[in-house]
Amino acid sequence: MIDTDITRIESSGANCYLVNTKDGFVLIDTGYARDRGAIDAALAEAGCDNLRLVILTHGDFDHVGNSAHLRERFGCRIIMHQSDLGMVEKGDIFWNRDMGPVKRAFGRLFVVFKRLGLDKADRFSPDGLMEGGQSLSELGFEATVHHLPGHSKGSIGLLTAGGHFFCGDLFTNVSSPKKSTLVSNRDDYAASLEAIQQLDIKTVYPGHGTPFSQEALSGIFQEEN
Repeated sequence: MIDTDITRIESSGANCYLVNTKDGFVLIDTGYARDRGAIDAALAEAGCDNLRLVILTHGDFDHVGNSAHLRERFGCRIIMHQSDLGMVEKGDIFWNRDMGPVKRAFGRLFVVFKRLGLDKADRFSPDGLMEGGQSLSELGFEATVHHLPGHSKGSIGLLTAGGHFFCGDLFTNVSSPKKSTLVSNRDDYAASLEAIQQLDIKTVYPGHGTPFSQEALSGIFQEEN
């Protein structure tokens, strides 16, 4: 796999990452449904005519909105962690989340976000479910799944053989590299941060903002000390 051949596709502030492997293309997250035309155009511009696999870092609508569409278009498989399954099948981003911390994190926007989710036409069931510690090499992607709950119960990170770490919404880098402020379970999130520090990460690819270096990641953890 050429795991340095990564294209970032932005969807209204949420990232999708297209990875070119020797067996075809893998897409990590699929963006907002409202950006469908732009996503299709970006895939075409990148030469993606054989999307094989969609991997979802978690079930929020800004990360999964085009999954059903892309499966219909390309015949690709969709995989995700089972703990966020109801978010994509029911279209409810608050499914199976701890509501108290979520309400505090969203503040006044909670009522607005409560109404958001997937339209019925965009809801789907994945073709496979991932587990922490699982290798995706049998699917043609040299990466390991790390179950990292906290933002959502089914949040995962993907670490490639080359040290590229796709972290979903565990970190952001809109203005500077930071920990997520939208955490539904702080104990889970703290445990996930501890687990991340044990990984051999070279570059972090966040769900929002630009990729950042191992040094910047270390800086996030040093701020706590």
